[in-house]
Amino acid sequence: MATTLLATAAKSVGGPGSSLTHAVEALPSTPTNLSSPERWVSLVAGGAVALFGLTEKHPSVLTTALGGYLMYRGLSGNCPAYQALNINTAHSTAPSTVVAAGHGTRVEATVTVNKTTLETYDFWRDFEQLPRFMVHLIDVETTNDGQSHWVAKGPLGLRVEWDAKIIRDEPGKAIAWQSLPGADVDNAGSVHFRAVQAGTEVRVNLKYDPPGGQLGTAVAKLFGENPQRQVQEDLLRFKKLIETSGIPSRIVHA
Repeated sequence: MATTLLATAAKSVGGPGSSLTHAVEALPSTPTNLSSPERWVSLVAGGAVALFGLTEKHPSVLTTALGGYLMYRGLSGNCPAYQALNINTAHSTAPSTVVAAGHGTRVEATVTVNKTTLETYDFWRDFEQLPRFMVHLIDVETTNDGQSHWVAKGPLGLRVEWDAKIIRDEPGKAIAWQSLPGADVDNAGSVHFRAVQAGTEVRVNLKYDPPGGQLGTAVAKLFGENPQRQVQEDLLRFKKLIETSGIPSRIVHA
């Protein structure tokens, strides 16, 4: 299960080793037991109650408590009342599945490059090169055991991190990976290489569940972020990078 939006925000604001991050991480672990629609309703209702409280000269304790409770439900995905009654309206993630059915965002994009399948595979197989054309990635560090550590820009400017492992590796054909437990963003991805007359068709499939789940994705879209367009543009940069020279070695991230 990915960390909550609250924990991710704390780490982004204070830094991985800050006292704020340690304080939030020390909070008791709470399971996600609310569906995305319920989280939306809680967040909107909590905001409305909070706004109403601000218009009062002397906000009541009840208004403050209710607004805070609803905001907590929306941000954390946990309802203490549901937990006490053993109610769960969220789809749990199966042990072998990184992102549960009905959760997260799925993206697929393709591009054709004027290179052989092996040349294209070799480039992708070195995950540390991915930040050179994928603008949401800040850094990827790999080890010799098929695992890697990823740092990326998440929804609403949050900084997110996760560890991943390769689960499929077929030279010249396909590479697949998935995040490990404890990720800020539960995610899985694959890239497939198919020989065509013009070179190699590269097909990328990504599925991820950002902090806040579908709620986080929807809120991010309000600020103009479009995962499908972003990945397609990443692939166009990849095409230019692999086919030409004189490309900057790394994208400058804001």
